[in-house]
Amino acid sequence: MTAPTTYGLSSEARNLHWLLTNLVEEVPGIQSVAVVSSDGLLLLSSDPGHTEQSRAARPVKGPRGSAADLATIVSGIGSLTVGAAKLLEFGGVKHTMVAMDEGSLFVMSISDGSLLGVHGNAEADMSVVAYHMALFVGRAGHVLTPELRSELRKSLESEPTGGAR
Repeated sequence: MTAPTTYGLSSEARNLHWLLTNLVEEVPGIQSVAVVSSDGLLLLSSDPGHTEQSRAARPVKGPRGSAADLATIVSGIGSLTVGAAKLLEFGGVKHTMVAMDEGSLFVMSISDGSLLGVHGNAEADMSVVAYHMALFVGRAGHVLTPELRSELRKSLESEPTGGAR
């Protein structure tokens, strides 16, 4: 993973970038991470912008196109589980895990409907990933204000690769 571009961002935005980078680098088996707003927009990602050239240089199993693909998946799973929780009348959704043959997808609520999505490979220890996700959510939840979400979204739009690092 390349270091995120944080020049010109607020200290809160730089802190979230640092937390995300730390999550990816410290937890074995994590392939990619996305923070998604309640309306499904990508706010922060570990994906350095998957172009054909970067995929050839660093082939990784994961969402095929880009961080936007992971954000779409995370948003869809989030919406589905929230709907299920309402139908079942069991309260809010705290986290969701999808276990597959060659990896897992973890989705955890952050705040105001924002979600943290983590794609892990087959070697990822689900309990370790969930623990570190909970730490991220605990540290990020109180600072992910509407103003910060707007700042993060604008920073993504201004990057030449089209994705945050």
